[in-house]
Amino acid sequence: MKTLLLLCLSAALVSVPAAVAADSIASRAVRTTIDGIDVIAYPTGVKDVVTIRGALPAGDAFADDNVAVATLTGMMLDKGTTSADKFAIAQKLESVGATISFDVGTQMAEVNAKCLKKDAALVIGLIAEQLRSPAFSPEEFDKVKKQFAGGLKRQLESTEFRAADAFTRAVYPLGHPNRQPAPDELLAAAASAKLDDVKAFHAKYYGPAHMTLVIVGDLDIPQLQQDITKSFAGWTGGVDVIHPAKAKMTDAARDQNVFMADKTSVTVIMGESSGLRYSDPDYQALRVGTAILGSGFTGRLMSTVRDKEGLTYGIGSNLAHDTFSDGDWKISATFAPALLDQGLASTKRQLDLWYENGVTDQELAHRKTDLIGSFKVGLATTDGMAASLLNTIHRGYDLNWLDEYPKKIDSLTTAQVNGAIKKYVRPDEVYIIKAGTIPGATAAP
Repeated sequence: MKTLLLLCLSAALVSVPAAVAADSIASRAVRTTIDGIDVIAYPTGVKDVVTIRGALPAGDAFADDNVAVATLTGMMLDKGTTSADKFAIAQKLESVGATISFDVGTQMAEVNAKCLKKDAALVIGLIAEQLRSPAFSPEEFDKVKKQFAGGLKRQLESTEFRAADAFTRAVYPLGHPNRQPAPDELLAAAASAKLDDVKAFHAKYYGPAHMTLVIVGDLDIPQLQQDITKSFAGWTGGVDVIHPAKAKMTDAARDQNVFMADKTSVTVIMGESSGLRYSDPDYQALRVGTAILGSGFTGRLMSTVRDKEGLTYGIGSNLAHDTFSDGDWKISATFAPALLDQGLASTKRQLDLWYENGVTDQELAHRKTDLIGSFKVGLATTDGMAASLLNTIHRGYDLNWLDEYPKKIDSLTTAQVNGAIKKYVRPDEVYIIKAGTIPGATAAP
């Protein structure tokens, strides 16, 4: 029976019927405030399936005294509650083919869940129970600390992780939410964390204030609202997200090596602070221009540095980390150690050409079509729709943004895109981070 339920769930998640997708998204969504929670219900024509996405400001940026405590708190949420141990909760979910998972990001603690329509009340109740009253078992806490340390140590073997991690400390100053603590600091923080630290963090930051809960699928909206009211009644607390000042230029070295022995490739990140949030007026113009430079196999970087010159395993460019604060602009690539210098030179050459000459009308027309098409495809599943609704709220828009987005992209001109490139990208000021077995480099003492 469990297998059948999971198969039905997977099949139903495939797509939202076209007739539904054609309607205005904002007009179909039902948005209410329930016990302080911003609740968005979006009914679709998918039969029986419900997808839930939720978030509240309790991410790593709020962990002042111990930089590991926010993630450790999030890891404890599914380890049992004051009413049921983790095995009892897992059995309830497994018996109906439902899933609940938690994650902690820079600013948000997030919950993701999937279930059948008939089990929505059960799942909403379990989400509330785990968010509100984790057991905080000492035995589970010891296990979580070991899992945290083990997971981080495994990540430290990845050239991609090491480059991205070092890049945040080059680009963002101390105190900026996007700046990541050094790995040694994180490991030490996890080792020194006490259960009381996690309990205090949970008491201070977990609550309905500024929490958003998005529910998409085959919905009985009045019943859902009753279920949410029942499950979250009486919960208090919570804080707003952090809106920092724009990142000022750091005094970090412009060219940095993170030496890792016995690696077959070197990951390179070449970038800088963008100075932009997603909701800023120039953001979409720069985003489209950046996509022309390095998004997918049709981007300039892939077609030249990889396909034509054969210098890289993969390369691309993007804007990131800009939902709640100013973010960054970067090129990411992977090179064989023997081809590193050639690859860097080729990448810099393409960056300079893009900056000096801009993009063409034809490139812009093709990229607009790609972006609008991928956006619509992303809304065609309950997962994609739920994520898009949540992202829209986090970026500071109302729900009309999802209906307006294709027109906004289509209205961009070549002059706007090239103007944004010149305004926000500074090729001569990029930070270059290399991680891997770098020819001529040695491990730090």
